[in-house]
Amino acid sequence: MLAYITRRILMGIPTVLGVLFLLFVLFFWIASPELIAKRVLGEKATPQQIEGWIKEKGYDLPKFYNENESGIKKITNTRFINYYTKMLTFNFGKSDQDNIAITKKIRNGVKPSLMLTVPIFVGSLLIAVFISMLVAIFRGTYVDRFVLFMCVVGMSIVYFLYIIGAQFLFGKVLKWFPISGWSETSPYYFLFLPIVVGIIAALAGNIRFYRTVMVNEVNNDYIRTARAKGLGEGGILFRHLLKNAMIPILTNIVMAIPFLFMGSLLMESFFGIPGLGYLTVKAIQNNDFSTVSAVVYISSLIFVIANLLTDISYTFVDPRVKLK
Repeated sequence: MLAYITRRILMGIPTVLGVLFLLFVLFFWIASPELIAKRVLGEKATPQQIEGWIKEKGYDLPKFYNENESGIKKITNTRFINYYTKMLTFNFGKSDQDNIAITKKIRNGVKPSLMLTVPIFVGSLLIAVFISMLVAIFRGTYVDRFVLFMCVVGMSIVYFLYIIGAQFLFGKVLKWFPISGWSETSPYYFLFLPIVVGIIAALAGNIRFYRTVMVNEVNNDYIRTARAKGLGEGGILFRHLLKNAMIPILTNIVMAIPFLFMGSLLMESFFGIPGLGYLTVKAIQNNDFSTVSAVVYISSLIFVIANLLTDISYTFVDPRVKLK
């Protein structure tokens, strides 16, 4: 297994480096340092202020080849190498927008994001798996058709309509919950509504996916054998059906890990939750290249690790799976 893990880590390195290269292209070839400086300092900034800001951030260096240097510094003292060095050593520096340390911003945003996404993920997972197992037992009946119909309806509704509808009904009309906001002392007063909205919005797609998994397992011979031996439906569901359907469920679970840390872009923006999703949206709006690069880089690392954890988790639920 160690050799497999090492090989997967080595395969993930080009992915991370490729993500960083795409970010470099987007921000330094499409958007010039002068454009970024004007966006940060304002249109009334003087040429001297713009030049000083660019030099302070190190954006005045040549992209790939520095003719003013000698030897190896012609390549190393460039914007491209400096950018990769800072990213790979997690030296993210300060935000282009407000000059606050990016590490501090990310650290402050992780907690609100997890407080939002973890309850949504756990709640939607448990409800969806339970409903999917019941629907699999009643497959082909009116119960199955009704659930499928509701899933199609739920998946057809745009995500932000759930948010706007909940804010209008429960926040403005009924006034049960605040429309948006945040408080460090009582965060779940502001999080309850977005958590409920997130669970409801995620149920349709999850139930549709897990129902397909469960139906495929219900048709296998071991389920008929368990019934023939007189095992109750509860035992069939939890001791046999759920256990043998764990591989696709685990895949869905582990691959959701990066999104738990990175938060929900729409949810945090609409409800004013200061998580990483909200941080990313604000950084994009303000042309904050440093912050966007740091957040996307960390996301790519977590995604590569989640892929590896997915493969490793298969060996725990199915002894037939061997990592070579």
